[in-house]
Amino acid sequence: MTTVTTQTENSPLVLRLHPIINLTDEQFFEFCQINRDLNIERMATGELLIMPPTGSETGNRNAKLIVQLGIWAESDGTGIYFDSSTGFKLPNGADRSPDAAWVKLERWNALTPEQQKKFAPICPEFVVELRSASDNLEPLKTKMQEYIDNGTLLGFLIDRKNRQVYIYRPGVAVECLDNPATVSGELILPGFVLDLSKIW
Repeated sequence: MTTVTTQTENSPLVLRLHPIINLTDEQFFEFCQINRDLNIERMATGELLIMPPTGSETGNRNAKLIVQLGIWAESDGTGIYFDSSTGFKLPNGADRSPDAAWVKLERWNALTPEQQKKFAPICPEFVVELRSASDNLEPLKTKMQEYIDNGTLLGFLIDRKNRQVYIYRPGVAVECLDNPATVSGELILPGFVLDLSKIW
């Protein structure tokens, strides 16, 4: 007899601390440091989102994404790139960790060394979120819109499950591409082209 299992969609575990506990930025950073095996984000309203580590397949695809962004960024030289373990303090107070991000060099250099060492108080110009097979799509869409609302200029939400890419830009409707071979960094990352054959 064959047993078929289906993978259900996962949403992050939400911990509501307010009004009993209000973590300062320093306390939240330390909380993340002592729970390094978890991906922890904080919403603007103070709730903590706890995500388990990604599966190996998703981790591999994310590494391929970072390599492509990194090669372009090193050659371009106008900004720096970050992987999925990097936290950013957004203007709305949320602490978020995109799967990949890029920040202009002059904005990064304007931060103090102390700010650069922790969750930098800056919203990246470019972000990518990579949906794994078990991720619920709606929270990722909400997260992408939050980046745009806080200053991101271009964002890709890559839905591997349905082979779609949602492109987020300020002030315009979200664009959805079905099974694209590549996506462009447009004017924000001139010359950057993400080869999706390595991500699907």
